[in-house]
Amino acid sequence: MKPSSKPSSRPSSSTLICLIAIAVGVAFDKGVWQIPREWNPFAPLVVSDPVTPVTRWKLKALSGDREACLAALKTATDIDYTPLGDYTAAAGCPLENVVRLSSTQVAFSSSFVASCPLALAWTMYERHELQPLARQIFGEGVSRVQHYGSFACRNIYHRENARRSEHATASALDVAAFRLEDGRRISVLEDWGDGGERGRFLEAAQAGACHYFGTTLGPNYNAAHANHFHLGMRGVSFCR
Repeated sequence: MKPSSKPSSRPSSSTLICLIAIAVGVAFDKGVWQIPREWNPFAPLVVSDPVTPVTRWKLKALSGDREACLAALKTATDIDYTPLGDYTAAAGCPLENVVRLSSTQVAFSSSFVASCPLALAWTMYERHELQPLARQIFGEGVSRVQHYGSFACRNIYHRENARRSEHATASALDVAAFRLEDGRRISVLEDWGDGGERGRFLEAAQAGACHYFGTTLGPNYNAAHANHFHLGMRGVSFCR
C-alpha cells in the first residue's frame, strides 16, 4: 500500500495573496505607506509634480470640473491668466470652462481664450518638456511663442458636413514658432526637417507634446499642418 500523503502545512497561494492584500490595506490605513500624489488618480493635479501615466488621466478628468481645473492652474508659477464665465463667442459655439491666457514662462504673440484643461496642459508641457528640451539643445530657454490662435467657430478644415473642430470650443492651440532667449527663432514651416539642431528641437517638441495633449499634429500629418503644431485636448494620444 502507498503511504498516505500528509496535508501540506504551507498556505495556499490564494491565502498568501489574501494575507498580503490585508497587510497592504492595513499599511495604507495606518499611514505607513502612501501613494505618491502624482500616482494617485484621486489626488489633485499639481503642475510641478513629476509626470506619470496618471497625469494624462487627471488632465482629461478636469474637462468637466471648472473648480478643480482652476485649482490646478493656481499651483503653476509664472502664469498670467483670467478665468472667464461661460459665454457664446459666436452662434453655435458656446464656450465653457475657459480662461484667457496672457503669458506663462513665455510671452505669447497675443493672449488667447483657452479651455482650462488646454491652458493647464500647455503649462505642464512647457515646464516638463519644452523648456528642458530647449536648454538641452540650445543652452537656453524659450522666451516667446508665436501662435495662430485657439478659438475659431468652424468645422474641421472648414468642411460643411464635418464635425466641429477642437477650435470651436477653444480646446486647441496652433503653434507656429518659438523664440529663444537670445532672439533666435525656430519656425515649424522653415525649420522642420532641416537636419540640424532646429529640426531636432521641433521633432522632439512635438513628441513631448503627445504626453499632455489628446491630439498633436504637425507637418508629417498633412499639408494643412505644414506651418504649425496643432495641440488639442480631444482624443487620447493621437500623435502624428
